[in-house]
Amino acid sequence: MNAPVGTLFTLAWTFAFMSLLAIGGANSAIPEMHRIAVDVRQWMTDAQFADMFAIAQLSPGPNVLIVTLIGYHVAGLAGAAIATIAMCGPSAAVAYFVSRTLQRASDARWPLILQAALVPLSIGLMCASGLILALTADRTLIAALITAVAAVLAFFTRLNPLWLLAAGGVLGFAGLV
Repeated sequence: MNAPVGTLFTLAWTFAFMSLLAIGGANSAIPEMHRIAVDVRQWMTDAQFADMFAIAQLSPGPNVLIVTLIGYHVAGLAGAAIATIAMCGPSAAVAYFVSRTLQRASDARWPLILQAALVPLSIGLMCASGLILALTADRTLIAALITAVAAVLAFFTRLNPLWLLAAGGVLGFAGLV
């Protein structure tokens, strides 16, 4: 697939900017990825986005794999490479410089305050990601109920999430979802 240069540039710019906002990792940027890929650019449908997220989560490796899949869907191998580099490069550079700054300021109090302030922000971004994925994937009442039950079980029990995932897969394979 030969992608136009404009598409590759759009992928690079989109994910480079998004990488700087992904506090807590690539999954915290899922709502923005969804908004850009589905609503703004119309690169894919809700169902395709949900499928790509599921594949990225089931695959071994880093959570940033969804970016690679989106890039591949949009512009083939070149898109996959550019989207992945754009998502990882800027945030890695910022992390490097921030860690060096924090090392030099190890006796100061402000690094601890900054780290404590980022915890609720990361949690909020992850909750927003979960909501976007639930709204994207749950197209029926049964699917929404399965998601709600899985969330409650995951929160209140020590049940391994893989069992919940397997149960959802069996229900989907049986045609109930």
